[in-house]
Amino acid sequence: MRMYRQDFQILSSDVDMSQRLRLSALFTRLQEAAIAHTIELGVTRDKTLDQGLLWAVTQYRVIFHRMPVYDEKITLLSWPGKTMHLYFPRYFRLVDTRGKVLMDAASLWVLVDANTRGIVFPEMHDIYIKEVVTGNELPLPGRLRKTAAASVSDFTVPYSYVDLNGHMNNARYYELAMDRMPEAFRVRSLRELTSEHIGEAQLGDVLTVGCSSSEDSFSIYGEKDKPVFRMRFQFE
Repeated sequence: MRMYRQDFQILSSDVDMSQRLRLSALFTRLQEAAIAHTIELGVTRDKTLDQGLLWAVTQYRVIFHRMPVYDEKITLLSWPGKTMHLYFPRYFRLVDTRGKVLMDAASLWVLVDANTRGIVFPEMHDIYIKEVVTGNELPLPGRLRKTAAASVSDFTVPYSYVDLNGHMNNARYYELAMDRMPEAFRVRSLRELTSEHIGEAQLGDVLTVGCSSSEDSFSIYGEKDKPVFRMRFQFE
């Protein structure tokens, strides 16, 4: 079984003011693990980036059992699911030093043409990834509905949020969400998160960001001429 494994320690730069792992730091780790493992499995840079093909995540579903904290040593596991036409499923699991599960995640990835910005068929570029089955796969995320916004504001994509794909990096959307989230939610335990990246936001784009909340959930969306992203956070 070819599963990716990375052991690391939570640094001060990884946590928020409550000493818990920041979502943006977590999703940066997941992104880098996905890319590193894909390369290990033979889909190297000369087959993707050097050919004008970019990896992009389209959806995440994450279940949190406990958020890692500052100075904690944890292990990240990742493995690919069976390719579904245009989509590459990928799964993640975080465990502590005692082997207790901290987080399970399921995601969907695509290959994008750097010039046309359209999704490409992997078989046209001789790209194949063999699936791994562990029995621990979280069900793949579903689509999110746009919620009626209780508040609306504008957000301009800054230079520091743009990655090598030429658009706002997926991890940065979680920073945007946390900045817009009511303070009362930030101190509560997050139990489930679903996110959907429908379009892309590039440098200087102005997004209309809408937020809404209930007793135990927070939803946020962003759009310009078309939808860009949607997220839903479910709290304990």
